[in-house]
Amino acid sequence: MNTKQLALLVVAGVALGGAGLYVRSRQSSGFQQARSTLGGSVLGAVDVSSIAGLRITAGTNHLNLAKAGDDWVVKERGGFPANFSSIQEFVRKLIDLKVTRPVQVGPSRLAVLELVSPDKGPGVLVELLGVDGKPLRSLLLGKKVNKEAKDDSGMGGGAWPIGRYVQVDGKIESIAVVNEVLANAEPKADDWLEKDWFKVEQPVSVILTHPESTNSFTLVRTNEFSQWTLAEARTEEKLDATKAGAFSTLLSSPMFEDVVTDPKPDVLGLDTPTAASIRTSAGWTYGVKVGKVQEGDKYPVQFTVSANLVSKREPGKDEKKEETEKLDKDFAEKLKKQQEKLSAEQARSKWTYLVSKWTIDPLFKKRGDLYVDAKKEEGKPGAAGEAPVFTSPVLPGN
Repeated sequence: MNTKQLALLVVAGVALGGAGLYVRSRQSSGFQQARSTLGGSVLGAVDVSSIAGLRITAGTNHLNLAKAGDDWVVKERGGFPANFSSIQEFVRKLIDLKVTRPVQVGPSRLAVLELVSPDKGPGVLVELLGVDGKPLRSLLLGKKVNKEAKDDSGMGGGAWPIGRYVQVDGKIESIAVVNEVLANAEPKADDWLEKDWFKVEQPVSVILTHPESTNSFTLVRTNEFSQWTLAEARTEEKLDATKAGAFSTLLSSPMFEDVVTDPKPDVLGLDTPTAASIRTSAGWTYGVKVGKVQEGDKYPVQFTVSANLVSKREPGKDEKKEETEKLDKDFAEKLKKQQEKLSAEQARSKWTYLVSKWTIDPLFKKRGDLYVDAKKEEGKPGAAGEAPVFTSPVLPGN
């Protein structure tokens, strides 16, 4: 070996040794970084007051929740009010996300963790937006991490998700497993709607009008405690009190599934609807229209509401001053609640809703559905064509 060859070997050895030290240094640095981020905040400090929007993207589906004044709305539903509590809880979870396991991978392993942008793969992108509509922070959600359940029977206990792989702001070094699954991070607009609707309380009159007039009817009662009667009933029409009783709680706690952003009356059947006019004991009047069944067995529903609210209380005879003050205060509080209810329900009345059948089931009743069952009547003693049966009493000594 000559001097030149020896020099080359020395240079190569130094280079390899330096590379080894560099790799070990990087590994050690990465290990120390991993230890320092374990249990740490995923997003770091976030100024909640600067958040003006939330966007969730999965595949070609998008959900945009935006702040509108003091409220939040769902853009994909024409600006219908969003459920603020759901948004608040979701943002809180994002901010409170903790690293349960730092992950060091290269770009080639991202697909295995499902950390691929929605336009190219299965990842779900969550973005916190500023007032300019641009992302303040982004979080790519990947594969869920499951925990195996122990089962002493040997049959297998199954598994349940306890966390998820995430990537912050698209940075390869920010990948980690977090302590939340974020199961509701889906671009399903109907899940984020404010579901407060309207509520009919103590109905005393129901006028139900079907497209076929012979099916229409009117039920009335004197107050919320009395039984219903069929208005203008014919001689042969005997109302079944049990069947009519369903109208006592008609739309007392209705729920809707979704809203229609572009309602076309002829398409939804709202040009020839089943309609109801409902009057309550407190003087509220509701108008409800039901169209024809749509995809998913949902029915389009529109409603109106009005009320004659008494704005002043008449003092009772010989009412004492302290009684007057208390009664006036109670009356004012009740009036305020009624005004707020009326205002909120009227604001909701401009929309068209999709509702499941069970919510509006009484509105499908036809006039003939309310009659007493003739077969049951025939089976009762004394029914027409059936002689009553008498038994002789048993006398002592017989």
